[in-house]
Amino acid sequence: MSGTSMDSIDTVATHFNVNQPAIIGTHSHAIPKALRDNVVALCHENADTVQRYAETDVHMGEILADASLALMSQLNLTPHNVAAIGSHGQTVRHAPPGLNRVAFSQQIGDPNVISARTGCQVVADFRRADIANGGQGAPLVPAFHQSAFHDPQHHRVILNIGGIANISSLPPEGVVCGFDTGPGNRLLDDWCQLHHERAFDGNGVWAASGKASKHLLEHLQKHPFFAERGPKSTGRELFNLDWLNEALASSDLSETNLAPADVQATLLELTVDSVASSIERLDGQVEEVYVCGGGAHNGALMSCLRNRLLPVKLDTTEALGIGPDWVEAVAFAWLAMRRINRLPGNVTNVTGACSPSVLGGIYHVTPK
Repeated sequence: MSGTSMDSIDTVATHFNVNQPAIIGTHSHAIPKALRDNVVALCHENADTVQRYAETDVHMGEILADASLALMSQLNLTPHNVAAIGSHGQTVRHAPPGLNRVAFSQQIGDPNVISARTGCQVVADFRRADIANGGQGAPLVPAFHQSAFHDPQHHRVILNIGGIANISSLPPEGVVCGFDTGPGNRLLDDWCQLHHERAFDGNGVWAASGKASKHLLEHLQKHPFFAERGPKSTGRELFNLDWLNEALASSDLSETNLAPADVQATLLELTVDSVASSIERLDGQVEEVYVCGGGAHNGALMSCLRNRLLPVKLDTTEALGIGPDWVEAVAFAWLAMRRINRLPGNVTNVTGACSPSVLGGIYHVTPK
């Protein structure tokens, strides 16, 4: 799994016993800067080319294969021990249904390369079957969250704070729901990179040093995405530095002259408010929220969330048996297992698809 933050490739080896995951081992694999730069370029409209796309697709497939092989070596696994590698790939463009446009979600990381390099069967291309059936193609993790984390006594929410944040609402009874809430770490990381040449704001220390701007926050909250009800999904196409800079240059903010630390504090508050507001609008009383993704390591973000959501219990998914860094990777292993068994992997109430869908394509090993 490589998410919107592109901080690393999260790789897990997982065994499933009646759908419940048992993690055998984990590995975090660095993404070379040149490859990351090419992916970022592909994410920007009109800054990409077919040549860059095709080459980066192969290079991403190579690094995903390297990550898989590194974990297999670490655990002394051979291809005979591996039922399949589930590869989400790297999203370069996400355009869900709406706005009179063609809906699509495009991930790169050629699964043919992964299969050829590892000697393992690969399941990939998880999102397009859901979109073909009228869905958003995202988020796809709520079905796994329901399988792994549902509690018959308590209304839980699983909150993933990656580059984009999303929630899965798991009531004791009834249907799971979920959707993207808006920015997670991506804007915080980009603003930190711009001003400090660091990939992220460690533990939210820089954000905590600033003072959130009420005017900037209110301006950012006017984006119509925040008022929409699910199903909904988003990505860096909507929430990026260009969007932030346009807000900072707007007439009602241009004279404010905010310090960079104050902007960072405001972006943290935007993530907190968009997440908390989404949880507060859910049907039924939420009792527990468990956080996964990189945001679980941001102490300032977690503290603000905890205070905002009181008296709701806030913890990380470590308390439920899966470390916050590995939940999404395990989810796509689970989806690969579902595909091999020809079982649906989407939740129509989440994505808006017209029917449950078996997700992903199988890339078989070529006999040698």
